[in-house]
Amino acid sequence: QVQLVESGGGLVQAGGSLRLSCAASGSISSINVMGWYRQAPGKQRELVATITSGGRTNYADSVKGRSTISRDNGKKTVYLQMNSLKPEDTAVYYCNADIKWYGSSNSYSYWGQGTQVTVSS
Repeated sequence: QVQLVESGGGLVQAGGSLRLSCAASGSISSINVMGWYRQAPGKQRELVATITSGGRTNYADSVKGRSTISRDNGKKTVYLQMNSLKPEDTAVYYCNADIKWYGSSNSYSYWGQGTQVTVSS
């Protein structure tokens, strides 16, 4: 069984920083793309940033220049460093990973349970 467990959310003032972490566990053969998405109240879930196993990154325009995604392949963990946070960054942040488990010829998309980020003005 594969699990993604997020941590690092919380309440921060505008202009502050947070670092989110997401660790994958289970019988994992390989992980391709890992990423972060967010969902604000009343809005659809949207991409924040993704990173491939080779380190290629992609960012939403709304966070570009303020956020950095990184990963530790050995620890099966992805991070999101968010700086200069704004009230509009308030959302539940979800980790996503494209995972192939041992014995499978296909990879599957997994989601974490979400972590709340609240930015006060």
